[in-house]
Amino acid sequence: MSKIRTRFAPSPTGRMHVGNLRTALYAYLIAKHEDGDFLLRIEDTDQERFMEGALEIIYRTLEKTGLVHDEGPDKDGGVGPYVQSERQARGIYLEYAKQLVEKGEAYYCFCTKERLESLRTAVGEEGEEDGKEIIKYDKHCLKLSKEEIEANLAAGLPYVIRQNNPSEGTTSFHDVIFGDISVENAELDDMILIKSDGYPTYNFANVIDDHLMGITHVVRGNEYLSSTPKYNRLYEAFGWEIPEYVHCPVITNEEHKKLSKRCGHSSYEDLIEQGFLTEAVVNFVALLGWSPSEDREIFSLEELIKAFDYQRINKAPAVFDMVKLKWMNGEYMKAMDFGRFYGMAEPYIKAVIKKDMDIEKIAALVKTRIEVFPDIRDLIDFFQEVPEYDVSMYTHKKMKTNPETSLLVLEEILPELAAQEDYSNDALYELLVRFVKEKGYKNGYVMWPIRTAVSGKQMTPGGATEIMEIIGKEESISRIEAAIAKLKSV
Repeated sequence: MSKIRTRFAPSPTGRMHVGNLRTALYAYLIAKHEDGDFLLRIEDTDQERFMEGALEIIYRTLEKTGLVHDEGPDKDGGVGPYVQSERQARGIYLEYAKQLVEKGEAYYCFCTKERLESLRTAVGEEGEEDGKEIIKYDKHCLKLSKEEIEANLAAGLPYVIRQNNPSEGTTSFHDVIFGDISVENAELDDMILIKSDGYPTYNFANVIDDHLMGITHVVRGNEYLSSTPKYNRLYEAFGWEIPEYVHCPVITNEEHKKLSKRCGHSSYEDLIEQGFLTEAVVNFVALLGWSPSEDREIFSLEELIKAFDYQRINKAPAVFDMVKLKWMNGEYMKAMDFGRFYGMAEPYIKAVIKKDMDIEKIAALVKTRIEVFPDIRDLIDFFQEVPEYDVSMYTHKKMKTNPETSLLVLEEILPELAAQEDYSNDALYELLVRFVKEKGYKNGYVMWPIRTAVSGKQMTPGGATEIMEIIGKEESISRIEAAIAKLKSV
């Protein structure tokens, strides 16, 4: 078996969509699982959609996700150039298109825009008219004589080169995921291979480049399934070996609609900006359509390389489940080295905490309690200032507390806390345990009122003593005194 060679061929049109990242990831994993080559090729044949800076986004995303390409525009492997506009400048695509013309597998088309518009038909999903318009070319220019074609070319008339597909019979192909598929040739349009500006179409350039670059496995979205018979007819016309096709299922949102660029989390950079970790995003994206053979969901990239079997990619649409992504991200945060976590969490903490407090201790408290970095704000805002709260929060059935018992406890403990000099967590805990024992109380009977008083929240990262250690003696006493006044005023 020849060495596996896959490619990722993005267009530089903006941020990398999750679907494109998945294509890159699957192509990378298929190659690396078998110690093969992963290529990067830039598809910039559609000059109108080219976006400044998009090329840098592609490089940056691949680098950050760890999808290191073996060959590409910046790493020549001997089958370059790896940018389609550079290949086009060398006349590669026009040369092969002319070969097809000579074989009768393609032809020059000189039809004007007006004539093409006249062919426009409104068709529905099942063929009924419903206003959805398409153009199916009627092979008008296939009937031109050799003399007419030469005269038109000599006169400089604008032209495209179209594929000459049969109108009868069927074309069949095999896809690894979707199995054997047959298409009626009558449904195959004579797609354009070379556009009027001299550039190849995406479909044609892909076939030529995949062959010349020795690509063995083509990974792409299942929206290209319907075009595959046309690709295969090109391969057959040239007498080339057809690659293995791996068409991935569509990615939908929770409402089972195609994941739109407008949803706010459809690109890799969107997710990073929303506080997700790169390794969690890669792990999550790997599971958008692929099922591992073992019962687990957390995989490093190295583990994915070992485990990835593309035969286990599913046909069914993959749902982008934000709840699952957040859970997964939280698992990665829990496992993170604290130094790295602190470096990433610090800006989020400092955006909330303006007082002189130990930011590292706050980071340690939230590390296992957040799913994404923006969660930090609502977890720690009470360190900066106690929010407005209702005294009903002092009522806790399990702790057997209420506003009256809480007032009693706070008044009893206040002198002890005022006399305490060591406000470390351990020293404060020791003080409170001793107090509980002396009074014959239960731990929660004391801890709940104190935590409520110093935080103003029902749920906090860390208990009463951890909070008091961070805010310090002066602030702790001040907050408890304010709580006593609040309880007395009811």
